[in-house]
Amino acid sequence: MQINPGRTIHLETFKDILKNSGPRKNVNSCILIGAPPVKKKLLTIGISSVQHPQRSYLLDTLQSLFFASSPSERKHILVLVHLADPDTKWLNQMVSNISSLFKPYIQTRQLVVINTPLKNYLPLRDLKKTFNDTHTYVAFHSKQNMDYAFLMNFATNHSDYFLMIGDDVKCAPGFVTQIATVLSAWEYKPYVILEFSQLGFIGKLFRTKDLPRFVNFLLLFYQELPCDYLLSHFIDLLKQNKPIQFFPSLFQPMSNYSSFEGKFNSLKGKELKENDIGPPNNPAASIYTSLKTANDSLLMNAYSLDENFFYSVGAKAGSHLTVVLDVPAKVIQVQVLTGSGPKWENQLKEGQVELGYDSFNRNNDCDGYILLGLLVNGILNKQVLSEESGKKVKCVRLLVTATVPSEIVVRHINLWVR
Repeated sequence: MQINPGRTIHLETFKDILKNSGPRKNVNSCILIGAPPVKKKLLTIGISSVQHPQRSYLLDTLQSLFFASSPSERKHILVLVHLADPDTKWLNQMVSNISSLFKPYIQTRQLVVINTPLKNYLPLRDLKKTFNDTHTYVAFHSKQNMDYAFLMNFATNHSDYFLMIGDDVKCAPGFVTQIATVLSAWEYKPYVILEFSQLGFIGKLFRTKDLPRFVNFLLLFYQELPCDYLLSHFIDLLKQNKPIQFFPSLFQPMSNYSSFEGKFNSLKGKELKENDIGPPNNPAASIYTSLKTANDSLLMNAYSLDENFFYSVGAKAGSHLTVVLDVPAKVIQVQVLTGSGPKWENQLKEGQVELGYDSFNRNNDCDGYILLGLLVNGILNKQVLSEESGKKVKCVRLLVTATVPSEIVVRHINLWVR
């Protein structure tokens, strides 16, 4: 039967079929590299990869993923790669490359690579054509649906959430923290998926408890439609009325070619364009700190737009520097720079930046904070991820998370407000 949102009788039938779905025990996916984590993680990041006619970007994607996340962020994720091409030569080469390039992440159980033998796949011959697609394309998207289904089936028990990305994407720095912040805010809200990219199947996040139903859905209708169309129908089936999208996109394609026969694809998401938002426009604010000021350094230097810096003699875990805006504003980007000199000495390497909101009109603080991101090499430069409309920010807090015995320098706290 053809899926159609208007055929509610069929949709209700499918809902009953899927209600008690569990992981498929008869799928014999095997581990090629690594071992699953001993304890359940927050997030599994799933990648399904096959040979590309132009070139493979899988290794670039993995490098971008690990470089865009800090050591503390990587403790909360599992990267799961499904090598889904039956070509033995390609498979062995990819296993060799991944094993040598990403050994540290394999040893810490942060990277697992799997393969699913072809005997587990449903028939790929005599598939029915839909929408006048060629037999070759129908076979391609039918196999791709099963590739994704077997990947998600393996991922079901290893984390609380599952994020699907492509095998040719670039990841935004700090994307793990940004996603974790959203998950905290949406923990008790109903949704089927959250979208961290607007392109196809990239950046789609599920609760893992929903994966078995979607796995079965993909396998029930594997030959009907491509996966992103099936996902749209699955969302309708579970009554999510509209997309829940977050901007800017955290994942961008590295190439303009799809996996299918080198087909050109000019789609682009709403990228983070650091150079087109102009200079920071720090609004009027007061500055408060529990840091010990060095010599005659002025606290306001940390927030000024000139070249003056703020110096502090040591910092205890839990100490802070907080910018409190005179008038709450919609903050679209935050930049925190620490350290000085040609080698950037005196950086604050163990710290995080939080956004504060105020419901009670407090004078010098906020009554609630959410994590924006962790400092990486003493720096944070991040757009504020929001849904269609974000609350106005009153406080921006730099929080020290581990005691620093030496001097630290806060060069700039820069805000862009709209």
